[in-house]
Formats: sequence, structure tokens, C-alpha cells
Amino acid sequence: MATAGNGAAVPGSGQRPRIIVGVDGSEASIAALRVARALAEPLAAPVEAWACWDVPAGYGVYLAVGIEGFKYAADHVLQQTLSDAFGEIPAFVHPRLVRGRPGPALIDASRNASLLIVGRRGHGNFVPGSVSSACVSHAHCPVLVVHAPESGAADDAAQAHSAAVP
Repeated sequence: MATAGNGAAVPGSGQRPRIIVGVDGSEASIAALRVARALAEPLAAPVEAWACWDVPAGYGVYLAVGIEGFKYAADHVLQQTLSDAFGEIPAFVHPRLVRGRPGPALIDASRNASLLIVGRRGHGNFVPGSVSSACVSHAHCPVLVVHAPESGAADDAAQAHSAAVP
């Protein structure tokens, strides 16, 4: 089987591509999941929805109290985002809860991915879009950056569609 230098499937190789999506609960990550579904279905490709979590700086205090709350919160965001994106989660979409900062974790995961999909702006604590910028600059596979739908764009599209249908 032919693979890219990163170990990911190459089109025409007979190996299924692997798509990883960064999930943080933002509208852009919901849109990224929907794009991943549209790309994955015709390719019969698995989609991994990655929600990353970590203990904030000054973790010593948190370790004394426990860090399970951070993991639980990230899992809740992951499950809610999947529900918002799909309703019922497709069988080929696999949720993954990963401990670590999103940028480095997704970049590392890209070593064995055919495509990495991230939202343009998320809920990060730093410069908006810093995760997507880091992934575009350092990923080991192609990166697709998905913009969140503009406010009201979905309503406008639905109204246009219903007006066009007799």
C-alpha cells in the first residue's frame, strides 16, 4: 500500500484516508465536522473528532483539587459539538478526548492523517485562530481551515432554498 511520507493514505493506494478534526465547541468546529462528513462519506474514510484538554497554568493548585473536572468539561464540549453538528453521530465518526494543548496535539496527530480539518476561530485563550495558524504552518498533512457560517447565513440559505422550491 502506498502512503505519503507521513504514513497517511495516498489516493489510489487502496488504503482508506484518515481525517482528523479539531473540536472546541465553536461554530467553526461544528462547520469543520460537517465538512469532514461531506468529504469522508464518498471516500469511506474514518473521521476522528479530537477535543483537547489540559490543566491550566499554575497546575499545582489544580492537582491538589483534582483535574477530572477539566477532562469532564472537554468531554461534554465534544459530545455537545458532535450532537450540534450531526444530531445522531455517524458510525464513521470517532470521538477522541486528548490531553494536551490543541495546536501541538493536532500537529502531532497529523503525522498519520490524510487531512486535518480545523475551524478558523475557536475558543482559545490566545490570539484567535492561533491553533489553525499553527496547524497550517506545522502540520505533516494537508490542512483545511473552515470558517464559521456568518450570522444569519444559514437562515438566508434556507429561505432562498424554500423560495426556489415550488
